Amino acid sequence: MSESSAEDVSREVCRRIRTLRQEAGWSLDVLSQASGVSRSMLSQIEREQANPTLAVTVKIATAFGMTVGQLVELSHQLPSINVIRADDRSHIFREDEECSIRTLSPLKLEKDVEFYEVRLTPGGELRSAPHFEGTREFLTVQKGAIRLESDEEDSPLARGDSASYRADVPHALVNEGRSEAIVFLVVIYS
Repeated sequence: MSESSAEDVSREVCRRIRTLRQEAGWSLDVLSQASGVSRSMLSQIEREQANPTLAVTVKIATAFGMTVGQLVELSHQLPSINVIRADDRSHIFREDEECSIRTLSPLKLEKDVEFYEVRLTPGGELRSAPHFEGTREFLTVQKGAIRLESDEEDSPLARGDSASYRADVPHALVNEGRSEAIVFLVVIYS
């Protein structure tokens, strides 16, 4: 690769980062939190005043749910279909003896809408602190029976039941059944 084409690629990566961030509706602060790259560094990159190192490029690509190759790609074409394979361990958000949470949404969409599969063992719980103000969660019970708690209210739910509730207050899913419970959960940040 010639020096001028290397500079072209660098410039294109900087522009692409800005475009992807704007298309996602993210501020520099949101991208900074998602990537672990400082806001000031991201600002310099987007203004083409800094050349991101490989480590920084990997962090930014990961925040958008992309590989470095996809981020650097000059075609501007993002795939029309994004597949998350059932055996893809990179999408396991949490896994312990009580609860397993697998992210089902592309990682680049997180912070606006998140989609999860939650598996709870008998007696297992998923307790959450309040999310950002205005956040709501929607769930459908695929298998088993759970108790949904949101602030001071609670409701039993069985297979096929759906519910929506405030998630900007303490909330929880508790498996009250004798077998594994599977819940599909959508989190929407306002």
